[in-house]
Amino acid sequence: MSRNAAVLGLTALAPISWGSTYAVTTEFLPPDRPLFTGMVRALAAGPALLALTRTLPRGAWWWRSAVLGALNIGVFFPLLFLAAYRLPGGPAAVVGSVGPLFVVGLAALLLGERPTVRTVLAAVAAAFGVSLVVLEAGAAFDPLGVGAGLASTASMSAGTVLTKRWGRPEGVGPLTMTGWQLSFGGLLITPVAFLVEGAPPALDGRGVAGYAYLALANTAVSYWLWLRGIERLPATSVTLLGPLSPITAAVIGWAALGQALGPVQLAGMAVAFGATLAGQWTPRRTFSSTESIDKKSSIDLTASGLRR
Repeated sequence: MSRNAAVLGLTALAPISWGSTYAVTTEFLPPDRPLFTGMVRALAAGPALLALTRTLPRGAWWWRSAVLGALNIGVFFPLLFLAAYRLPGGPAAVVGSVGPLFVVGLAALLLGERPTVRTVLAAVAAAFGVSLVVLEAGAAFDPLGVGAGLASTASMSAGTVLTKRWGRPEGVGPLTMTGWQLSFGGLLITPVAFLVEGAPPALDGRGVAGYAYLALANTAVSYWLWLRGIERLPATSVTLLGPLSPITAAVIGWAALGQALGPVQLAGMAVAFGATLAGQWTPRRTFSSTESIDKKSSIDLTASGLRR
């Protein structure tokens, strides 16, 4: 297995884990507390990573970490939950599935990653496949919900591209960067959560287990894998792993919650998964005959120089 394939496989575990969020939330957590859930996810994971890595931002990385934490966590979570409340689950997932198109445009502007026809078609096909998986006939659309969903997707997309553009400070690993972003994002969510939802709910054993899973596996580990992947792979390749999240949610819903999967949903899963794979394919560079001669001459000259 190549190094890039290994990185890609580990990065894919992040959206796969995020696909379990709906099932864990509905089966283990108190109802109607999405902001509190987002706050716990961020603040239970971020400070724990800071304590583990024992490294704080320096210089410009204070404001950069605050910006990335806001885009990837602090702004993203509340807008995502607002969309989830205003829209049925299917339309909300479809709105979120346009994220790869946002990243393709932002990567072209900020990273110089020129969009290809293959990448754009893969992003469109992924959104179409997700719509087949989750969109129900006659689903209603709410303008505020759609706007919040698009804004949350744009926020996460901008965070992905800026994470790639800024990189990380010398000597600082992705785990430390994850702790910075989760901590800043959680601090932004906290006042909103208390203002909108009031005091924290009482928790039983199932609730504690659910929040522990979301904070550790679903947030700390998953965001670390995601940021690590952004650093090592093209931004468009990473974001085209996003459809794995609704695909995973649909599979878990079928296997654990008794939700039906018909032919349309299965076809949508195949289209979305195929688009995800297509988004990772990088064609090998081919050389013209002149380039091949020049390349061979260069190799011959190098070898001659070594013999001297």
